[in-house]
Amino acid sequence: MTTAESPAPRRRRIGGVWINVALALALTAIIVAFLGQPSSGSMSPTLEPGDRIVVNRLAFVGSDPTPGDIVVFRPDDSWGEKPAAGNWASGALQWIGETTGIRPYVLVKRVIASEGQTVECCDAEGRVLVDGEPLDEPYVVKDLPFVSGELDCDTTPLSTRCFAKVTVPEDSYLVLGDNRANSADSVFLCRGAADPDDGCWRWMQRDSVFGKAGPILWPVSRWGGP
Repeated sequence: MTTAESPAPRRRRIGGVWINVALALALTAIIVAFLGQPSSGSMSPTLEPGDRIVVNRLAFVGSDPTPGDIVVFRPDDSWGEKPAAGNWASGALQWIGETTGIRPYVLVKRVIASEGQTVECCDAEGRVLVDGEPLDEPYVVKDLPFVSGELDCDTTPLSTRCFAKVTVPEDSYLVLGDNRANSADSVFLCRGAADPDDGCWRWMQRDSVFGKAGPILWPVSRWGGP
């Protein structure tokens, strides 16, 4: 004759199941929080559309981004509307990410200059100048057209690579995509204008920085970097 199972062990088993579920959800949240995905091809070939990267959310806790860093940040309204979700499932995930802050809508760009620095483009060789010094940018593979003496910053029309000198405001950063020919970045609305309106500049704010782009996790063929 078997005896009835006592309530206490049953409650312990049920409690154990809920603990495991809670731990699994917490682990999932941590994984999701540290994984990101570039929103476009603006960082190609450094990052390609669909690359899943580790986002180091602790990188700038005790320090600030510096020129050359690839950063993940939450764009403000000056960057335009967020793209609509492709379907109800992705829409739901986007809403959850935004609401909880675990995985909000972000952009991935490269820091070119920080507050107080001046930036302009271009010199006679078509290079970006920071505080009057040209940048060496081997990561830029696809740039906008520029031919010295034929299509540059002194011709009419100006090369669309050109943008006027600007000083980066306080607590802000000028960020560009590595794929300059297809990047809606800080200077996108100001390119090709000899006297741009002040409202065309778009800044990455210090308090909007989400983290630093780390290694590529997926696809396997692109492990490592950026």
